[in-house]
Amino acid sequence: MRTPRTARRTGVALAVCTAAGVLALAACSDDGGDSGAASTSPRASAPNTSDFSGEPPSALASSAASKKAEVKESASRAAASASQRAHDFEASVSAEVERNRQEFTRELDKADGKGNAMDSVSLTGKPLAETDNVRALVVNITNKTDQKASYAVRVDFSDADGKVVESTVVGAKDLDPGDKAQPLAISTEPPEPHLTAKVAQAQRY
Repeated sequence: MRTPRTARRTGVALAVCTAAGVLALAACSDDGGDSGAASTSPRASAPNTSDFSGEPPSALASSAASKKAEVKESASRAAASASQRAHDFEASVSAEVERNRQEFTRELDKADGKGNAMDSVSLTGKPLAETDNVRALVVNITNKTDQKASYAVRVDFSDADGKVVESTVVGAKDLDPGDKAQPLAISTEPPEPHLTAKVAQAQRY
């Protein structure tokens, strides 16, 4: 029995389509016509933006700039805070030093003559080369008693004629028996002419 011509054409077309696979797209007709449909190219579909994650580049750049600005601002605030704390600490120390100086001065004003602790205090000079030409002396204070005590000391700086040109007050508070303290007596006078320093008063209280 002869195979109809139409059937043969259909079989050939199917075979061609099957062999081509994904390498070419062709319209294969099985309607029995002699001419096939025109071949077409696949049309790209729009991406499904719902599958995207993150931010577009412009938003990412903006976000990065914002984060950088936040970090910079945070660092600036931290630096300002540290500076303020340092200033406050320095002011606190200065205030404490001044309160102590006033206390030592009051005790020396109540002392009888040179005071009751002259034998507990001595001076040690510091070379000008070590103090950037500032005249400074170490005031050595030793609690030689068997009880806790505080000490107030006045150091006089005198010129070659023995005239006192400057005095400074230092001290130590709440020294235990046998303990020592070494505050500095600093002169604001220039290094020349030479001045002589001595303990003028020392009061234990």
